[in-house]
Amino acid sequence: MAAISQIGIIEVGRPPEDLAAVHGDYPAFVRHWLAPIEARFRTYAVLDGEWPASPADADLWVITGSRFGVYEDHPWIPPLETFIRACHAEGAKMFGICFGHQIIAQAMGGTVRKSGQGWGVGVHVYAVEDWPGPEETRPGDLRIQAYHQDQVVAAPPSARRLATSAFCPNAGLWYPGFAISVQGHPEFPVDYAEALIEARRGTVLAEDEAFRGLATVRGESNAAAIAALIASFLRPPGDEPRREACR
Repeated sequence: MAAISQIGIIEVGRPPEDLAAVHGDYPAFVRHWLAPIEARFRTYAVLDGEWPASPADADLWVITGSRFGVYEDHPWIPPLETFIRACHAEGAKMFGICFGHQIIAQAMGGTVRKSGQGWGVGVHVYAVEDWPGPEETRPGDLRIQAYHQDQVVAAPPSARRLATSAFCPNAGLWYPGFAISVQGHPEFPVDYAEALIEARRGTVLAEDEAFRGLATVRGESNAAAIAALIASFLRPPGDEPRREACR
């Protein structure tokens, strides 16, 4: 598997404190999920005002999930959109997860809203449309954890649809030469996904939504196929790994 020497994690949200104490935080989930890629990781907590100096500071930027909406009024959201567009302009690569999927779409001219479909939780199954990787690596479908209510309701003009379902039509987007993003959570450990549903059952999640999620949360997932896609697609063939030390 091709190495990406430096991955910058853009931290835009945190798990509930009680769950984080047991399971860890979102950057830890990302590092564990992308462990097959030989890389050094650095986290930038942009929600606390910690920003990269330049899109060139990493070979790949990963934007995490968040409890916030991309359309909400938070002081770090407009600068994040500016950074996304700068990455696009300067040839930096990105991967977006849930909120990350939505903020990349919004920054690039798409529309994100709270969906009338309600909450999607548990393992969701998506049909694969445009696959950015080698055809022999194309899965029959994508099966990954989901936990969201907001959706990309209109994809940006530059995006191609990677994955789709009746529940979430724009479940995965591909911006050739720039970014890949998914609405689901390929980085979620199963135990955390299950604990999150249980913790929100009867409050944030209606009983029927939680029941459907818990019925699938331990189902088959092919999140590893997305990690392999990141390794094969987001680092152009022939590129030499970056060698400067992680700061």
